[in-house]
Amino acid sequence: MSVSRKRDLVGPFRVALGGLVYTFKTQRHMRFHLYVVLIVVMLGILVNLQLREMLVLLFTISLVLVAEMFNSAIEATVDLVSPNYNPMAKFAKDIAAGAVLITTIIALAVGGLLILGDNRWEQLKINLTSEAPGLPFVGRMVLGGIVVFTVVVIGKGLGQRGRVLQGGLVSGHSAFAFLLATSAMFLTENALATGIAFLLAALVAQSRWEAKIHTVVELCLGAAVGVITGLLIFGLLPK
Repeated sequence: MSVSRKRDLVGPFRVALGGLVYTFKTQRHMRFHLYVVLIVVMLGILVNLQLREMLVLLFTISLVLVAEMFNSAIEATVDLVSPNYNPMAKFAKDIAAGAVLITTIIALAVGGLLILGDNRWEQLKINLTSEAPGLPFVGRMVLGGIVVFTVVVIGKGLGQRGRVLQGGLVSGHSAFAFLLATSAMFLTENALATGIAFLLAALVAQSRWEAKIHTVVELCLGAAVGVITGLLIFGLLPK
């Protein structure tokens, strides 16, 4: 009786561990998210986060990994039930991928706020609300958004495929994500916060590649548009 009970305890654990290893070995996006998680955890250690802050960070990160595993399980189940193309099957996969994206963005946002700390967060609010001469931060963001949107539309028109709101030569999601990351670099003037912002932008670009909406070249073009626009708007315009 004792041997069978031990087998019952070890068996489920072995199955669960096998599922975790299989997901890591076969799913590229799972590996990508895990690498991002490791980077964020190391940043938290470098800035000496308190125990409670590390626990909050680890809990939030675990939600990302769990959501990614559920996403992989849903994709495998949908492919098994509906091997041929079905709009509802695609809808189910898109919802699962969207859940992963939301949890990842929240995890990176939580990590960024914890690494910034209370003092830098207060300084960030002061920078956003200060009455500085020249074009204010919000005005620069609006101008940058208009410039990026115009360049993206023109780029999509020059390409041979895609539409204004999906696909095309220049990735709009990548362009706007890297514009925000570049603006964060000028706003915070903090290397760790800037690194997290660019990680988040890279995650947005990676999600478009995983969904097979854009190629790597199109995503790089979008990133270049966002970064160059951000450098021009925040670096060259008079403050």
